[in-house]
Amino acid sequence: MTSDQQPTTGDDPYLWLEDVTGESALDWVRQHNAVTEEQLTDNERFDRLQSDVREILDTDARIPYVRRRGEFLYNFWRDSTHVRGLWRRTTFDQYVTDDPEWDVLVDLDALAEAEGENWVWKGTQLLRPHRNRALISLSRGGADAAVVREFDIDKREFLAPEGENPGFYLPEAKTDIDWIDIDTVYVGTDIGPGSLTDSGYPRLAQRWKRGTPLSSAETVYEGQATDVAISASHDPTPGFERDFVTRSVDFYNSQHFEVRPDGELVLVDVPEDAGISIHHEWLLIRTKSVWAVEDTEYPTGALLAIRYDDFLAGSRALTSIFEPDAHSSLEHYTWTRDHLILVVLTDVRTTLRILTPGENGWEDRPFEGLPELTSIEILDTDPDVSNEYFVNSSGYTSPATLLHGVIGETEPTALKQAPAFFDAEGITTEQFFATSADGTQVPYFVVRSPRSEPGPTLLYG
Repeated sequence: MTSDQQPTTGDDPYLWLEDVTGESALDWVRQHNAVTEEQLTDNERFDRLQSDVREILDTDARIPYVRRRGEFLYNFWRDSTHVRGLWRRTTFDQYVTDDPEWDVLVDLDALAEAEGENWVWKGTQLLRPHRNRALISLSRGGADAAVVREFDIDKREFLAPEGENPGFYLPEAKTDIDWIDIDTVYVGTDIGPGSLTDSGYPRLAQRWKRGTPLSSAETVYEGQATDVAISASHDPTPGFERDFVTRSVDFYNSQHFEVRPDGELVLVDVPEDAGISIHHEWLLIRTKSVWAVEDTEYPTGALLAIRYDDFLAGSRALTSIFEPDAHSSLEHYTWTRDHLILVVLTDVRTTLRILTPGENGWEDRPFEGLPELTSIEILDTDPDVSNEYFVNSSGYTSPATLLHGVIGETEPTALKQAPAFFDAEGITTEQFFATSADGTQVPYFVVRSPRSEPGPTLLYG
C-alpha cells in the first residue's frame, strides 16, 4: 500500500486489503510483486546469484546445529531432499564424527504426503525431565496459527486424541502450551468467543488434564481483551519447581506472576518494561528504562541480580552485574548450571564474560579461548545438569564454526565448521574508529587484501 492509499476514517476505498487472505487482496499483491520481480530477476546476474545461494543453502556440508535435551542432541534438518524437514537426534559421541548416525523421529515430508497437508514445522516442547513425550506444533503453509499434537518418542508416533490413552491435541489456532507433568499442561488457545485478545492471542491461561474435554480446563488467569497475550509456564527444575503467568499488556510491557499451589498469584514487582529470568534461586532483571530503587538509580540496559525469594519477601538489595557505557551494551545472556554467560558488544565487537555467584558476591572473568573479531552466539547450554555450552562463531573471513566446552573443565573446541565459499587467504580484518563532529568515536571494520594503493571499496552500515 502506497502512502496515498493508507486507510482513512469514513469511506475507505482500500478497506478490502484488510482481508489479508482474500483472493482480491492476494491478486493485488501478486500484480505489484510481478513488476518488481520482472525488473530484478530477468537477467543473467540474478540467475547466477540464485544458483550460488541455492548451492550454499542446499549443501549437506552445513553445520547441523543441535540442542541438548538429556542424553541426546536434537536437530531439525532441511535440504533439497527433505524440503519440509527431519526432526532427529543423535548422541554426542556420534555427533563429533564426520558422518553421525541420526535417529529420525519425524519425517515431515512423509507426514505431509501421508496426511495430505502442507505442514510446516513450528517447533516442539519436550517433557522434562523424562523427555519421552513432545508437543509438536505444525502450521499449514507457515501460518501463525498451528496445530498442536502430542508425540510419543519411544513409540515414534503421534497419540490419537481419543481412545484409552488419548494424546493432547489442539486444532489450528495461535496456541500457547507448556508441560506441567505427563498428564497436565498449561494451555491458552481459541475456545470460542472471549477466549482471545483483540490481537488474536490467548486471553486465558488454563490448566488442562489428559483425557478431559478442553471445556473443563481450570482457568488460572484471565487477561483483558486489550492485552496482547496471556501465557502460563511450569519450571520443573528439581528443588525449584515453580509456575508462572505472564500478562503481555502490550508489545513492550508485561506483568509476571508466580502461581502458588493454592492458586494465589504473587506479582514479581519489577518495572513492566523490564525483562526477567529465574534460574534456581536467582532472579535476573534487565532494565529497559531508568529504574529508581530506594536510594539507587539503575540505568537503561543494566542487568541486576537478587535471590528470588528475597525479592518476593520485599528485599531490594539488588546487585548490578552489568551496566552499559558509551562503548558497551549487553546483547544476551544465558545460564549454565553454575555460571552466567554474558554476550557483550564492545564497540560492536563481541566479547563474552563468565559470572559466577558465590558467598563473596559475583566473580566476573573473561571467557577465554574464543576467536577474535568474530560474531559469537551462545546456541545452547544444559542449565539443569552441567556447565556445558555450544557456541557459534563466524567472521568476515572465517566460516561459521561450532565450538563446545564445559566451563571449568575444558576449553572451547571446534566440533563442526561450515564450508568456505571463497578463498580468504591473505585477507585481513581490522577495526578502526572515525571521529564524528561531536567527538564520538565511531567504530568500523576494514576487510581487505594487502595492497599499497587505494582500491575499490564497498561501504555499508
